[in-house]
Amino acid sequence: MWTISEIKERGKAAFKGNYWYCVLVSVILGVCAGGAGGSAGNSARSASGENGDVQSALSNIDPTIIAVVFGAIAVALIIGVAVNIFLFNPLKVGCQAFFSRNVRETPASLNELKEGFTNYGRKVGTMFLKDLFIFLWTLLFVIPGIIKSYSYRMVPYILADNPELSSMEAITKSKEMMNGNKWSAFVLDLSFIGWVVLAILTCGILAIFYVNPYIYSTQAALYEELKAQQGKTGYYGTVEQ
Repeated sequence: MWTISEIKERGKAAFKGNYWYCVLVSVILGVCAGGAGGSAGNSARSASGENGDVQSALSNIDPTIIAVVFGAIAVALIIGVAVNIFLFNPLKVGCQAFFSRNVRETPASLNELKEGFTNYGRKVGTMFLKDLFIFLWTLLFVIPGIIKSYSYRMVPYILADNPELSSMEAITKSKEMMNGNKWSAFVLDLSFIGWVVLAILTCGILAIFYVNPYIYSTQAALYEELKAQQGKTGYYGTVEQ
């Protein structure tokens, strides 16, 4: 059974062994994650304005202008979703492939980023289904959505290592890998709270050059550990299938 300290030490060693590449890939991964959540965040902030002021302003505006504005917003949201599905999601797979292989055999090269664009359609479809399932579970309540996000956490790594798997096979394999490990993975995430606070206090500078690549490397180390555990049972990958 793995321990948090062992996983973090393995992740840190891999990160320090390939420092600048890890920093660069973590920046790319951060942009992908930020781009996926930006539209929703902006919409929520807009909705929090004072209703009275908005209604008063809208009553004095030509309805055609309002229709154009809302149409432009709708188009922007559609473009944002499309960019996330067809560009950012494959990039996430490539970035996670880099981190997992950097843990496995430091140093990894940036060529791993191309992994997200091999078997492109399957990876786009699988990542879309993963996000959709998490979204639907979140609609039921926030906590089920969080739990499912941990269940599906290993999907990008699995896609990179097993491009022949179908979407549901990759999602199912992630659920099986995380079975009995979700709470420990959550505690592992919580163990970085101090680093996250320091990153905020440094206006994100520490996040770029240390915290984010350290976290991503540790998450990849967890994947490698869980994969090794399943490999011993003859279930994972090409071992005794």
